[in-house]
Amino acid sequence: MDINDATLAFSALSQPTRLDVFRLLIKAGANGLLSGEMGHLLDVKQNTMSTNLNILLRAGLIRNEREGRSVRYFADMDGIGGLISFLLEDCCGGNAEQCAPIIEATCSPGSKAIPS
Repeated sequence: MDINDATLAFSALSQPTRLDVFRLLIKAGANGLLSGEMGHLLDVKQNTMSTNLNILLRAGLIRNEREGRSVRYFADMDGIGGLISFLLEDCCGGNAEQCAPIIEATCSPGSKAIPS
């Protein structure tokens, strides 16, 4: 990931509905969610949801899979990993072990980095 990709990702997450969608998809994990499910959970109209999902897709933060006439969305863990790697690329002036607590807090099971 380069600075342009990171800027696009942060821009996509800078809007409250998109941030809510992104967090919802992270919580959904491998099951993902249909756009209609997310719209219902977040009380967002379908056309607004579609626009926000497309922005997150272009930013590389989510992915989708067609299921017949429906589309299921998932958090794109590769894209998220790329963004985290970009942020921590030069962590602590070359002393990567100093970043270990950040990585552990973010990625460990039961982490509260993304509250319920």
